[in-house]
Amino acid sequence: MNSLTPELFRASLGQVGSTVLLIAMLAVVMEIALYLLLVRVLKHKYALPIMLLAPAAIGLMLLVVAPILYELRLAFSDMNLYRFKNPNYGIGVGLSNFARIFTEPVLKQVGFFPIFFRTMLWTGIQVVSHVTIGLFLAILLNRPMKLRGLYRTILIIPWAMPQVVAVLAWRGEFSFEYGFLNIMLKNIGLAGVAWKTHPFWNYVAMNLTNIWLGVPFMMVILLGGLQSIPSTYYEAAEIDGANWWGQFRNVTIPMIKPVMTPAIVLGVIWTFNNFNVPYFINQYELETSDILVTALFRAAFEYNRYGFAAAFAFVIFFILLLFSVWYVKVAKIDIGFGQGEQKKKKLPKIAKTAVAATEGRR
Repeated sequence: MNSLTPELFRASLGQVGSTVLLIAMLAVVMEIALYLLLVRVLKHKYALPIMLLAPAAIGLMLLVVAPILYELRLAFSDMNLYRFKNPNYGIGVGLSNFARIFTEPVLKQVGFFPIFFRTMLWTGIQVVSHVTIGLFLAILLNRPMKLRGLYRTILIIPWAMPQVVAVLAWRGEFSFEYGFLNIMLKNIGLAGVAWKTHPFWNYVAMNLTNIWLGVPFMMVILLGGLQSIPSTYYEAAEIDGANWWGQFRNVTIPMIKPVMTPAIVLGVIWTFNNFNVPYFINQYELETSDILVTALFRAAFEYNRYGFAAAFAFVIFFILLLFSVWYVKVAKIDIGFGQGEQKKKKLPKIAKTAVAATEGRR
């Protein structure tokens, strides 16, 4: 903290402020130019929407499209630490990069497919745990109880904490000598676990940490979905003789599906690309604990294989893209309007009765 002097703070603030001021001035100049061109000269009927969208479109081009295009160009090069200034570019070089991803080790010893299957296992364990535990907690918190607000606050703390801070705290708890988990195991007469050095237990430690971090998000999303279900649906289902399992299967699940489906897609993408937990928990860089995104990081910034890593990044991107398209198609997500009757036809019998009962009371 001694290095954070007032002079350094003012200099940093001045640099950031000048950059923000420059961007604001450029935006103002662009808006004035668009106003003069579209309103004064062309008298375009869509002048206002174009003026509003133009800064966002330019920002999207500069911050998203341009880096992707640069990454694509880099993927078709042999840039590495030794060819940093004068790399070779070409289609053959790029195809060689993509081929080596699947035929050579992406780390020192482990190839792509073992890491891919480990990543799939990691993602499956996490998403299933997040949805199952999150839905269980959401159902509990959706019931009338005392101190419900306090329970919600406590359960959401892991999600509210900065992830890096939480992961480093968990890494300390996995210490063989001083970690809380091993101390508790030794107090009940069991041997301590080598959480950081044993391949299996290090992988278990990663999963335990991320389950603790990810359940609150899914719980909040699903709790919102549960609170949007009218109680009349359950009353109608109860009149039809449905027990708690019938109500859960035929009313709760169909009604929260529009909320659960995008939450699962986001959970898969975030978990698949989760860097902080696998990287920091895997303190000793065990290749048996790396997933695709940490392997990508090591290929780029530890092994300095920049062209190879750029191609690797596109492989991960297309895997997630294909999964998202497939899941949306399988889940039959309907984002259209005016199709209430079609949606009603797809509901289970008990849910149809509940909808009919609700509409009859209106």
